[in-house]
Amino acid sequence: MIVLGFALLLYVIAAVMIGMVARRDRSLVGQGFAEAKDQFLAILPALTVGILGAGFVAALLPPELAETYLGDGSGAAGYAIAYVIGAVTPGGPVVGFALGAAAIKAGASVPIVVVYVTAWALVSLNRLLIWELATVPKKIIVERLIVSAPIPILTGLAVSVFV
Repeated sequence: MIVLGFALLLYVIAAVMIGMVARRDRSLVGQGFAEAKDQFLAILPALTVGILGAGFVAALLPPELAETYLGDGSGAAGYAIAYVIGAVTPGGPVVGFALGAAAIKAGASVPIVVVYVTAWALVSLNRLLIWELATVPKKIIVERLIVSAPIPILTGLAVSVFV
């Protein structure tokens, strides 16, 4: 129900933005739809692969494995496993969130999946190796990693306490 409510909110925001653009210059509305179509077609292959991959990961991941290593009883080891897997998972949100959803369906606990998704977002080795080392000064990379490193674990612990 929350997802539906959020989707409706996004549709309302989009409609308001279309109205604002139309008030400014009606010819820009067509341009906006054309750009949206181009972006949709560009992301569609990755979205399709991510959703299919997550579905098959959920089907292939044995529930007893997910429950043992990523479930409520996995403790600190589950947090560590989720952290490492999150840090090494390549790809964008289509991959990261889809794998998190698949893990929950297979029996992983929500706090541990939060650790996974947060580590994927903040401590991504893929992003570090491909983008940051080539473009960002090493001092900034080290500082970012020092600040970011504990956040996935702390976020997982907060979810386990407050949710």
